Amino acid sequence: MRGLGTLLPFVLIALVFWVLILRPQRKRQQDLRSTQSTLGVGSEVMLGSGIYGRVASLDDETLQLELSPGNHVKVARQAVVRVLDPADPVEDRDPDLGGGDDERPGSADPHQ
Repeated sequence: MRGLGTLLPFVLIALVFWVLILRPQRKRQQDLRSTQSTLGVGSEVMLGSGIYGRVASLDDETLQLELSPGNHVKVARQAVVRVLDPADPVEDRDPDLGGGDDERPGSADPHQ
């Protein structure tokens, strides 16, 4: 019985580790595999590096991504992390990074 008492903290630590780390990671991997398997020609996608484009053609392991008209890049299918919904526009500028048209103090044109 005494051996069970000393083993209990290790079992609890392993259980907490599984619940907080392994289980959510497995769920994310399943979601990513599902996303990559539902790709189709014409889908708007985002790569893990943050590059956006439209799928021009598909193979088993790779795809041709059209970045702009006539500009194609061959990438691994695993590089796709998100398929974009056509109803959601891609924001070209991030206001937190200094892009955008908002007026901020100190952002006046120095050439005026």
